[in-house]
Amino acid sequence: MQAPPMFLTRSNEAPSRIKLGVAVLIRDSRGWVLLEKRADCGLWGIPGGRIEPGESVETAGLREIYEETGLKVRIDRLIGVYSEPGQHRIIQYPEAIVHSIDIAVEARAVSGMLKSSAESEALEYFPFDGLPSDLVPSSRAILSDAITRLTGYVR
Repeated sequence: MQAPPMFLTRSNEAPSRIKLGVAVLIRDSRGWVLLEKRADCGLWGIPGGRIEPGESVETAGLREIYEETGLKVRIDRLIGVYSEPGQHRIIQYPEAIVHSIDIAVEARAVSGMLKSSAESEALEYFPFDGLPSDLVPSSRAILSDAITRLTGYVR
């Protein structure tokens, strides 16, 4: 039995915002997945970032991956849309309640050289059966769905 959805009561002092992002899961020729050790929290996660006004999901994914990894990729498929509040997607800041929604896609590198950006402490490919234990919580569901090859999943 699933737990009931979590609802937050919004006060007049804390407006709400939706932050839309794209997570780009890149596999290498072995099928291993590229993860980035994030500079902001020290945890491993799927590279990606915010979709800017005027960008498509695809354009944002291509831009973010190039900025964070130095790779140019081709997006192959939609994994899913992730908005579940119980997966650490709602954060209460003093100025606002922010609800993050990620659109996860799978891609493969077509050119470029792998290099870290200022947002990354490290970039490394991992097999699905050897993922690091210190994962960003929001990456766990995406990786789980990618392992089972789910497509177009909404969580």
